[in-house]
Amino acid sequence: MAISIDDIKKLRAMTGAGLADVKKALTEAEGDFDRAKELLRERGLAIAAKRSDRETSNGCVLVKKVDGFAATIALKCETDFVANGADFIALTQSILDAAVAARCKTIDEVKELELNGQKVQEAVTQRSGITGEKMELDGYLTLEGDNVEIYDHMGKHTLTTMVQLNKENVEVGHKLAMQVAAMKPVALDAQSVDQKILDEEYKTAVEKTKLEQVEKFVEMKIKKAGINPNLVDSEDHIESNMAKGWLTQEQADEARKIIAEAKVEGEAQLKMPMIENIAKGRVQKFLKESCLVDQEFQFGDGDKATVSQWLAQQDKELKICDFKRFTLVAE
Repeated sequence: MAISIDDIKKLRAMTGAGLADVKKALTEAEGDFDRAKELLRERGLAIAAKRSDRETSNGCVLVKKVDGFAATIALKCETDFVANGADFIALTQSILDAAVAARCKTIDEVKELELNGQKVQEAVTQRSGITGEKMELDGYLTLEGDNVEIYDHMGKHTLTTMVQLNKENVEVGHKLAMQVAAMKPVALDAQSVDQKILDEEYKTAVEKTKLEQVEKFVEMKIKKAGINPNLVDSEDHIESNMAKGWLTQEQADEARKIIAEAKVEGEAQLKMPMIENIAKGRVQKFLKESCLVDQEFQFGDGDKATVSQWLAQQDKELKICDFKRFTLVAE
């Protein structure tokens, strides 16, 4: 049977599918709209299944607030070409609008919402079928209450932040949202840092300090032998510098022997109290750089104030209650 352009437009408006896909589905369904919609859904599922193991490293991240509630959500895809498409951004926005309207708490609640007569998860799967790329919802974060400011970094839809204050101050809230975007804090203050993060940082700091102390001991031994440490700091450098005539075979062999023996001797001489003190200092440095209130404020007048100090300068009663940050960009 003949399929009218009005029917094609109607189904396209209902599903968001491409004109060619809509026409094909209506033709196969002999004009039955429900059957055509089902065909489009099935094709989306098939394509999504085929690409289920693909990496979704691109996408669109949007943020929105209303009275008493704010949320950010990411719809991820495979390529920036799809991510920058108007239809893809519009779908992300419509999902976020629905989530905020329903004040959803979790991503699972968002997926179950109705969107143009179908569940959100089905709409995402259908869009996957249209574009031929794997798509998935991710990064759904919320803040509840008043005095929330939101920020979409450079309007590029790849990094969003939300900051909540204890009292209204739009300008301060906006600058703090920019601070969160730029400086990537992991927690509000030291007391808020997850113990697992602290344990991992301390463990890493201990191992790094041990390695540095052994390397210093090895370098001292190499220098005592009259060999430039920079010429023998790796096997590749030793071979390269021999080829250039900067090291003799004898010097290279001597350096290898010294390095092997000095590593063992250096490890045996490690003093754990000193190692632990250095590691604790590194953890404190991590906290200063990673806790929002202790970070150096990036948008002040160049006075090197911390965020908490700058906040007190604006209003002594102002406090940060909470913040959220989500990005698709590898950092």
